[in-house]
Amino acid sequence: MTLTTRTVQYQHQGVEFEGYLAIPSGSTTPKPAIMIVHTWVGRDEFACRKADQLAQWGYTAFAIDLYGGGKVGQTPEENSALMNGLLSDRTLLKERLWAALDVLKEQPETDVDRVAAIGFCFGGLCVLDLARSGADLRGVISFHGLFNPPQGLPTPPIQSKILILHGFEDPMATPEDAVALGHELTHRGADWQLHFYSHTMHAFTNPKANDRSFGTVYHPTSNDRSHQCLLEFLTEVLK
Repeated sequence: MTLTTRTVQYQHQGVEFEGYLAIPSGSTTPKPAIMIVHTWVGRDEFACRKADQLAQWGYTAFAIDLYGGGKVGQTPEENSALMNGLLSDRTLLKERLWAALDVLKEQPETDVDRVAAIGFCFGGLCVLDLARSGADLRGVISFHGLFNPPQGLPTPPIQSKILILHGFEDPMATPEDAVALGHELTHRGADWQLHFYSHTMHAFTNPKANDRSFGTVYHPTSNDRSHQCLLEFLTEVLK
């Protein structure tokens, strides 16, 4: 399938953002749409290629920009500073996520009644926060995400079905953290499911992840299994 892609520029609170939209070429009707939330690096090639992959599957796909200007960190220290600037203000993070979601829904290629969100690492936390904030989404999918909930924010009903795809040996969100998340989501009445992958660390979907001492290692088998779960979940929630 051939694709059509474009940069989508938008603003929030005076900051310019640059999203990446991918759609099946020749599409004449709105499609179910998926928002992709990037890792701590920013809206990099990894996020854009995920959008391309989802568009190949027939979806309208939007890789959002949370840092502004399409900023991409160049070192772990810079990535951490960019991410922590938003983790320290979960209200601002929520507002930027909702602004990007609104932009996706404004695109003529989007079926506004069938929208989901996918996030990787930091982006996994972000899509869970979207669900926690009551966003009107059919589903959210967290790949090797972070689980700690925001503090002091409203807790409206969770509308999204939730899929969590996670490595059992992820040092950044442990099995104990996953159990705490399960209790949180159950208490909030959410429809959720969790898939653990054995012998799997953080960032297992990223072929460039190869730092075992940091806890980030690509795992081809877990990557393939997680994408099969993704396909089935998207078919369920966006049908």
